[in-house]
Amino acid sequence: MATPIRILLIDDSEDDAELVRHAIQRGGYDPITQRVDNAADLRRALQADPPWQIAIADFSMPGFNGLNALAILRHHDPDLPAILVSGEIGEEIAVAAMKAGASDYVMKGNLARLVPAIERELREAEDRRRRRRAEQDLFRERERALVTLHSIGDGVITTDEKGRINYLNPVAEQLTGWTNASAQNKPLMQVFTVVNEATRQPIKNPADICLRTGSNVALGAQSLLVNHNGQEFQIEESAAPIRDPDGSITGVVLVFHDVSREQHLARQISWQTTHDTLTDLNNRTAFETQLAELVQHADNAGNQHVMLYLDLDQFKVINDTCGHVAGDEMLKQLGNRLLRLLPEKAMLARLGGDEFGILLPNTDLQQGLVEAERITFSLHNFHYIWEGNSFDVSVSIGLVPITGPHQSSSVIMSAADVACYVAKDLGRDRVHVYQESDIEQARRHSEMQWVSRINRALEENRFILYRQPIIALQSGGNSNHHELLLRMLDQEGNLVPPGHFIPAAERFNLMPTLDRWVITNALVYCKKMCDRELEDEPYSCAINLSGTSLNDDKMFSFIHTQLEQHLVPPQRVCFEITETAAITNLAHAIEFIHELRALGCKFALDDFGSGLSSFAYLKNLPVDYLKIDGNFVKDMLTDEMDHAIVESINQIGHVLGIRTIAEFVENKAIRDQLYRLGVDFAQGHGVGKPEPLPEMD
Repeated sequence: MATPIRILLIDDSEDDAELVRHAIQRGGYDPITQRVDNAADLRRALQADPPWQIAIADFSMPGFNGLNALAILRHHDPDLPAILVSGEIGEEIAVAAMKAGASDYVMKGNLARLVPAIERELREAEDRRRRRRAEQDLFRERERALVTLHSIGDGVITTDEKGRINYLNPVAEQLTGWTNASAQNKPLMQVFTVVNEATRQPIKNPADICLRTGSNVALGAQSLLVNHNGQEFQIEESAAPIRDPDGSITGVVLVFHDVSREQHLARQISWQTTHDTLTDLNNRTAFETQLAELVQHADNAGNQHVMLYLDLDQFKVINDTCGHVAGDEMLKQLGNRLLRLLPEKAMLARLGGDEFGILLPNTDLQQGLVEAERITFSLHNFHYIWEGNSFDVSVSIGLVPITGPHQSSSVIMSAADVACYVAKDLGRDRVHVYQESDIEQARRHSEMQWVSRINRALEENRFILYRQPIIALQSGGNSNHHELLLRMLDQEGNLVPPGHFIPAAERFNLMPTLDRWVITNALVYCKKMCDRELEDEPYSCAINLSGTSLNDDKMFSFIHTQLEQHLVPPQRVCFEITETAAITNLAHAIEFIHELRALGCKFALDDFGSGLSSFAYLKNLPVDYLKIDGNFVKDMLTDEMDHAIVESINQIGHVLGIRTIAEFVENKAIRDQLYRLGVDFAQGHGVGKPEPLPEMD
């Protein structure tokens, strides 16, 4: 059976064209042909579908010759084979025809050679097409690789087998300060200058290591890239050999990226875990770590140390008279003054509020008393002035000697706190050395002052609830939400700040009772609000739970009963627990949260970030919201570190599927910045101040 073949005949003679067809048929083919004899017809014929497999052209035609035809054919498809057929053709014309793109030429008197020529040219044309497709595929792959290398965020450098550079992508250009063109053929370490961040010593050439060992190389974690312009970048990098199909190494690819921002943030977070954000002094965590070390190294043979616990006298007067901004500024000034007073070996820390701690290594009791008295005397001359108001500053100090590992840091902290309390009770502005009898004195005083006052307030119904709105910052969030806050009234009807009675209630295990009062009254209010809510804005409320309530075995049953009794949908209630309370008894907290969430209640982790040591625990706490500690939020516009911490907490929360609430949102500028960061909700005086619950029928 004859093989079909599509042939475009370019000839002005139908008789000659028929001779060609006949010769092809004798060769075992069934030719499908079209004859043309001018340029216009040729161009139209070349648009045929399917395309022609081969073109056979006469050389001499009136007004149109084989060279003209070859030019048109090559322009249309360089791979289309073309054979010239002529009655006579000179050597000069044959050379010109071959240069013009003719695959072969056959004399009309020897058409027996035509079919073998056709078969050869078809094979070679197919080979050309395969090569061209392979080249095109290779070109596309190369272009894709170059686009990828240009668009990725890592720097990429490649070298040849001698470690000389042959490519830098744009990120590598930016980080090294070299252009791809200027870096060509230069040794890698001339362009990629890397030193150890700590020692400033050059790091071994990764290309040399790869070329010598044939294995991947990851450089040290302290790599510092010093670029062509003298700029420095902390980087992470790795190098790998490039191999040809035979496995021979033909070069090295080095991939690296700038981790300066991440390292800076890590240092900031590390610094934050050991320092107070307001005063820049050491914080309680760092203080307790150092105290534990001193306890371990103390002994009765003379290696003794001293701890001082300082509490400002009448600090509340400054806050109440001039506000918390004035109080914060005074704490900063006092911290700087104390630093100048202390010997170089001493450690000063802010323990919280207006309380400071001082550790005096290698100091005996008598020397410690001298230092403490010197502090109290110096503060007599410290007058704090704010907006025309002048305040005298004094301090009460509790002193505890550190004599050996038979003590514990927690016992010493407690003893120092008690000694300071006694110093205040004895008239303030003085130093008191801890004695065993101090504990009973402090306990009796505290019990008389607070246990009776709290119990009396419960009996006389002098606890009330306030509410503060929590608004949605992002679209789609519900803003019909309040945190319900506990307030106490004294016998004259004046508000008692929570900071006065809550610590005492926590210390003497009164918080479960107060929490029960809050839960009962909060659910009464929540039910009324749910009954009045709009369909598209469901009401929900947040209720605080203390750490002691988390450990109360009967608290879950109480909450369950109250929800059923007051007919409040559990999904409308969010319980808030502090980060510290949750971590203190993590297993119990997780179980308690799971039980309430099984009912439908939600949970928020309050004051998150205050310790920054709890990120690892967060994965295990099944909470719905993170409340970002307001101490970071309030100064985030002026403090780069606070801004970074707020951003990090928000990102980590979202990665874990937890929505975020920023506390202490004091103005619109902070609120706008939180919106840009993607924080979900905001709470603070810039959103809405705490207010008494409205009267409702």
